[in-house]
Amino acid sequence: MAALAGKAKAAGAGKTYYWISHGGPADPVWTYFLAGANMWAADTGATVKTSFHSGDVPSHQEAVRAAIAAKPAGIVTTSPDPGSLVQVVDEARAAGIPIINFNTPDPKANFQAYVGADLGVVGKGWAAYLVDKGLVKDGGFIWMPVEVPGATYGVQEAEGASTILKPKNITWEVTDTTLDQAEVINRMADYLTANRKKINGIIGLGDLVTGSIKRVFDQVGVKPGEIPVVGWGNSTDTTQEVLNGYVNAAQWQDPQATSYMALSLAAMASNGIPPGFNIITGALYGKDTAAVYDKILSSK
Repeated sequence: MAALAGKAKAAGAGKTYYWISHGGPADPVWTYFLAGANMWAADTGATVKTSFHSGDVPSHQEAVRAAIAAKPAGIVTTSPDPGSLVQVVDEARAAGIPIINFNTPDPKANFQAYVGADLGVVGKGWAAYLVDKGLVKDGGFIWMPVEVPGATYGVQEAEGASTILKPKNITWEVTDTTLDQAEVINRMADYLTANRKKINGIIGLGDLVTGSIKRVFDQVGVKPGEIPVVGWGNSTDTTQEVLNGYVNAAQWQDPQATSYMALSLAAMASNGIPPGFNIITGALYGKDTAAVYDKILSSK
């Protein structure tokens, strides 16, 4: 094993990769994605240049172009908005630079592979959880808060959920917050205060919103379990919410592994082995298994 690790490090030494995220550095989940990228760099000896763009599409596009100009061994990037990276991905491919999509899929762009959750399936799973367990009845209403309006992840998750909700005549509303947690809590509390009587369930389309449920419920005076909640669960805020009954079920995304595997695929492609497959990650957990993920997140 030591010999294999040494060979991997030797193969990566001297090479540079770019890791580009639409997320914000203040978002707790992105500390775990970043940790995976840093771990990969330490294990391989490669240089990984990272950047966050907080949902700013032009800034994200420019970062990919800057990476292309630097002629790295590979690029791994999220998609900030459906279709937003089609042109720059084509530019990377034309330059012969491997480019791997992670975290937020965009099938419109010609990425060589995708690593992360199938967001449509995730959204469908959340809606099915609420419906199948009888937590939201036919004709009910679900609130779907999201950090960034129109962002790939929220759009695809809501589309997946709609395949379950529409046949049940369940309506929903997606409301945007921000990537600032204090403002997330303020906006969510305002919406919940104004619409509490009609909300039958909540689907948190992002980690910041789901991880803010306890603080919002406590501020508004909603008891744990009074309104069923499902959503993302890649932070200790949410694992604790599940353990304490504020959130019914949450989605684990394997954030560290996602970054690690995305960079591994980029390195593989750089060495002449084109990836012919995607890697799908994630699992839905409830109170019975939340401690497993709480331990993982607490040990970073």
